[in-house]
Amino acid sequence: MTSCLPLRLPRHLLAPLALALLAAGCAVGPDYQRPATAEVAAFKESGDWVIAAPADMLDRGPWWTLFGDPVLNELAARVEVSNQNVAIAVASYAQARALVREQRASLFPLVTLNGGASRARSGGNTSTGTTGRVGNNYQLSIGGSWEPDVWNRLGRAVDAASAGAQASAADLASAKLSAQGELAANYFALRQTDAQKGLLERTLEGFQRSVEITQNRYTAGIVAKTDVLQAQTQLANAQADNAGLVRQRAQLEHAIAVLVGEAPGNFSLPPVAWNPSVPDIPVGVPSTLLQRRPDIAAAERRVATANEQIGIAKSAYYPNISLSASAGTGASRVADLFSAPSLIWSLGLSAAQVLFDAGTTRARVDGATASYDQAVARYRQTVLVAFQDVEDQLAATRVLRVQQELRRQASEAADQVEQQVLNRYRAGQVGYTEVIAAQATALSARRALVQAMADRQTTAVALIQSLGGGWQAAQQP
Repeated sequence: MTSCLPLRLPRHLLAPLALALLAAGCAVGPDYQRPATAEVAAFKESGDWVIAAPADMLDRGPWWTLFGDPVLNELAARVEVSNQNVAIAVASYAQARALVREQRASLFPLVTLNGGASRARSGGNTSTGTTGRVGNNYQLSIGGSWEPDVWNRLGRAVDAASAGAQASAADLASAKLSAQGELAANYFALRQTDAQKGLLERTLEGFQRSVEITQNRYTAGIVAKTDVLQAQTQLANAQADNAGLVRQRAQLEHAIAVLVGEAPGNFSLPPVAWNPSVPDIPVGVPSTLLQRRPDIAAAERRVATANEQIGIAKSAYYPNISLSASAGTGASRVADLFSAPSLIWSLGLSAAQVLFDAGTTRARVDGATASYDQAVARYRQTVLVAFQDVEDQLAATRVLRVQQELRRQASEAADQVEQQVLNRYRAGQVGYTEVIAAQATALSARRALVQAMADRQTTAVALIQSLGGGWQAAQQP
């Protein structure tokens, strides 16, 4: 589209200048409108399980404080300062802001100052030996040039750069949210591993006593050698599982070190008591997701950037107009440079129009339009994936809450069975195979309960990330 505001100009102005000023204020290319996306009234998986909570819970600063873990609070705060992926995003944002300033500077005239001095000989004849006159020449001038933003090409370039900077700011928020979410997930996995290790170490003590009991009963001739071998096998397998947890914990600790910007060799995280707190996350309505997710905001801003590129490409259909002016002086002596008779000045206006380019401009417009269509499709796909993420995490949260309670009941029942079977074995009522089966079942139930509690924490982190953390689109510059 082309929109132009008519201007009333004095008659004494030159016609070309009048034409340029009349055209200034015209804009080519489409006006930007945010693309339409899927409209959803409510999240299907939310149900009524979410306990009422303040609607601005996730807007009160660091979201990880909802878990009430001081160690996690300290580590998460270090991510924003020391994480190198975040540092990359910070530098990218600074680069985008510099590009905005560069594009904005093109809206203003360019002013230059030139000076020079030369010495030359003239009128001499080498054949006769006549020496010519030697003279000095000094010049000093100040000039300016300006390209009026006739078709709003420069203005659209500024708008495109501004939208790009806003997208970069959203990318920075996404990088922070991703790194902080990964840190929280790794931290909870490490605490889960510590809990699993503590559980397994207590179980190993029981398995060790079982080996001693069977060995004593074998020595007394009450049981066969196979009971001792079964008890030893079970103990060795549990010890191997414990060694695997040691390896897993080391890897998680190393990952956390990198996330907070430290070398793994200089970082350690001692075990502490695990308190698997799971906060209730306020979900809100789906429409707020478009403002809360930084990746959605970044995709939308890139649509705006692509829209401005269409206008920039279309401006090539119209002539380029530029204004120039200069004032200067020239003299044979420096003292005469600033005298009135030596002053010279000039004003100029130029226009250039491409008459034939074999379809180059049209191809660029088509390319910019196709790029815009791609950006729109990416934006809509990002929105759909965001809705899916939230629905997935809501469903997982609801199911895991029920699952944890069932795991707890199963663990308590398995503990009772283990104790009863062990007592019956000591009384000689059952074989050791039943003891092995009861102990294995009880250990599996305990570990499944720990896993369910950890899964709820990890899912809570994933839900917060799906909702955009504490970020808001209004925070964009």
